[in-house]
Amino acid sequence: MQERITTAGVLMQKGRYFIAKREDKGSIGGLWEFPGGKNRYGETEQETLKREFGEELSLAIEVGELLHSHDFENKETLYHLKAYQVFAKEFERLPLLVHTEYRWVSLSELSAYPFAPSDQEIVKTLLRKADQ
Repeated sequence: MQERITTAGVLMQKGRYFIAKREDKGSIGGLWEFPGGKNRYGETEQETLKREFGEELSLAIEVGELLHSHDFENKETLYHLKAYQVFAKEFERLPLLVHTEYRWVSLSELSAYPFAPSDQEIVKTLLRKADQ
């Protein structure tokens, strides 16, 4: 079985989390996610996140601490998902290149959105950490 690293960036400002809805195509089409993507071989996880946020949202980010990790299988590939806290300074109107919309939501609102299965685990971790 092939193995890949995939990343997700958890961007929070003023107590709200940035989430984006994928276009209606692919295995997670129409579902919400924390933006990120697959690691290119030779790339660090931080480089992957910076590249993905730039490509998908034209957004420059800085990568902080690892918040969550877990493994899952999809189409004969074992993925190692790494979710990091990310920071951005400016939010002009973001282009929607692979998403149909984005929102800033509170922690308590996250559960109301249909997230991609892999990102549902990130939501659970964020909620669990908030209860500690």
